[in-house]
Amino acid sequence: MWGDPWRFESSREHFFHSSDVSGSGFCQECVQFDCQALRADHNHVLSLGVDILWHKQVASLVSGFGAQRILDVASGSGDLAAAVLKKMPEAEVIASDFCAPMLEQARHRGLPMLLVADGMQLPFADEAFDALTIGYGLRNMATWDGALRELSRVLKPGAHLVILDFSIPKGILRGPYRFYLHRILPAIGGWLTGNREAYDYLSTSIERFPSGVEMCSLIQENGFEEALCYPLWGGISSIYVGRKKV
Repeated sequence: MWGDPWRFESSREHFFHSSDVSGSGFCQECVQFDCQALRADHNHVLSLGVDILWHKQVASLVSGFGAQRILDVASGSGDLAAAVLKKMPEAEVIASDFCAPMLEQARHRGLPMLLVADGMQLPFADEAFDALTIGYGLRNMATWDGALRELSRVLKPGAHLVILDFSIPKGILRGPYRFYLHRILPAIGGWLTGNREAYDYLSTSIERFPSGVEMCSLIQENGFEEALCYPLWGGISSIYVGRKKV
């Protein structure tokens, strides 16, 4: 159904393992940390728990596309994939991530299709999916343009990509937010998780990650058109939507 090299049969649970995470398409700064420690808590800490609402917004957007086959890349513990599946219970939603322990957490969220895979080299045929989501994962890829081209490859022409990630606010919020991001967040996150280095990496990665118009341009330069940006909470996070060129 999905094309070589992976075929999903009628079983309700699918869990595959890649052979080597160290060669994955995630940047080496990300891979050097334990993948659970890096990503299990920081989204909730940085957003003060509001990311749960943002996942629901993404799910609502995806449901409007009428997609039936949906891939969630860099799924982590499955928060976003679970929100999409809850909104669209009749759809087939695959949660993929390079980190097997994170997907073990996703298993407990009731996600029936789980795949350990490199987001830069997805094990799916061309044009396999009606929609693709990626929450807080593109920022950690080795190359953003290469990742976008790979995401485009597995989407059908005219299908939609939805990206959710942190961004730097504009205007009056910019200064206070950057102070929180670089001074307060690493201290709080380190105290809560015992891994301050992961939060130092998080702050740096958000600062250098393109946002707004710059991100829309990047999306459109790598296989998509009609890219739109929806800032959330003054721009501390953003949803980007692009349509694969026909």
